Amino acid sequence: MDLAFLQPLYERRGPWASVYVDTSHHTQDTPRERRLMAQAVARELASQGADEATCEAVRTAVDELQHSTEPHGRALFAHDGEVVLDPSLARAPQREITAVWAPLPHVSPLLNLLGEDPTCLVVYVSRGGADLELRTALGSSDAGEVVGRQWPLHRTASSDWSERHFQLAVENTWDQNAAEIAREAASCLEETRADLVILVGEDRDRRAVREHLPPQVRGHAVEASHGSGSRLLEEEVEDLRATHERQTAETDLGRFLAARGRDPQGGAGAVEGVPALVEAAREHRIDELLVNPDGPDAHRQIWIGEEPDQLAVRRADLRILGEQHAWAARADDALLRSVVATGAPAISVGPALEDDSPVVPVGGLGALLRWA
Repeated sequence: MDLAFLQPLYERRGPWASVYVDTSHHTQDTPRERRLMAQAVARELASQGADEATCEAVRTAVDELQHSTEPHGRALFAHDGEVVLDPSLARAPQREITAVWAPLPHVSPLLNLLGEDPTCLVVYVSRGGADLELRTALGSSDAGEVVGRQWPLHRTASSDWSERHFQLAVENTWDQNAAEIAREAASCLEETRADLVILVGEDRDRRAVREHLPPQVRGHAVEASHGSGSRLLEEEVEDLRATHERQTAETDLGRFLAARGRDPQGGAGAVEGVPALVEAAREHRIDELLVNPDGPDAHRQIWIGEEPDQLAVRRADLRILGEQHAWAARADDALLRSVVATGAPAISVGPALEDDSPVVPVGGLGALLRWA
C-alpha cells in the first residue's frame, strides 16, 4: 500500500483526532442516528483531552455524513480545528465509530480498511468491440470503448467456396478486433495504473483478446466465467479483486519469511519485533513494513520525537539521541509515520493468513530491509 497520501498528516505537530465512521448501513433513521453519532464522537474526543475547535470540526464533518450513501465508511483526521484528511474506506470498520485523540494520527486501521483495494480494468468483450470500465471498492467509472470493424462480422452455414472465403474474412475481422481491444486495454492499464484486467464475454472472444495482450499485461489478466448479462458477474468481479489482494499479501509475506530465514552472518533481510524495527526505522532501512493487526506489538507504547526517525523503546534513549521532547505513541502508528517519510510502503498481512495461523510476523510487526 502506497502511503504517500498520508504525508499531510505529518507536516504538523500533534495531537490529532482520528475518527473512523461506518456508513455501510442505510435506513430511514440513518440521518438522525448519524447526527447523534456526531455529537457522541465530539464528546468522546473531549473526554480524551481534545480541544474544543477540533471536536467541533469533527462533529461537523460526521454530521455532514447524514445523507451519505458511501458503501463502506470514512476516516477523518483533524488537527487544530480542521479536518486535514478524510479518505473514503474500501471496507466498513468493525465498529460503528472509533475516535482516538493521540500525539500521532491513528492511521494503522487504514491498512485493513483501505488495503490494497486493487483497481480493476473490466473489459466487456464482443466481436465488434469492447466497453472498458474501471472498478474499485468505491464503485465503477467508464474507461472508454473500442469500436472494431463491423463487416464482415457474422458467418454463414453454407459450404460454398465463396461462402468459405467470406467466413475466412469474418475470422480475420474477429482477430483484428481482438487485437485492437487488447491494444486499448494495455494502453488503459498503463495510463490508469490498474492492478488487474478482467475479461468478460464469450469464451472464444475472451481468449482471443487475452492472446493478443502483451506478455507483461497478460500476467495481470484473468477471465470471468460469467457474462455481462449474468447477475453473478458483480459477485465474481469482487471475488477476483479479493483474490488479487490476498495473493499480493501472500507474496509479500513469503518474501518476508524467506528473508527472515537467511543466515544472520550473511546479512538479515528482514526483522521483527519492536526493538529491531525501531532501530531499522531510525536508520531509514525499512523497505516495506508488514503489519498483522492481531499482533500484540501493534498497540505497544514507544517514544517519539518531533521527527519521523526520532523513535525509541525507552524515553531515555531519545535524550541520548539529542531529542529534548518526547511523547508516548502506538508502535504501529510511529513506524507508519517513519515509512511515510522515507517513501516505503506498508501492507497488512492479515488477508494472507488462515484463521488458526500463528501471529506472523512475531508480535505482529515486521519489515523487509533495504540493507542489513
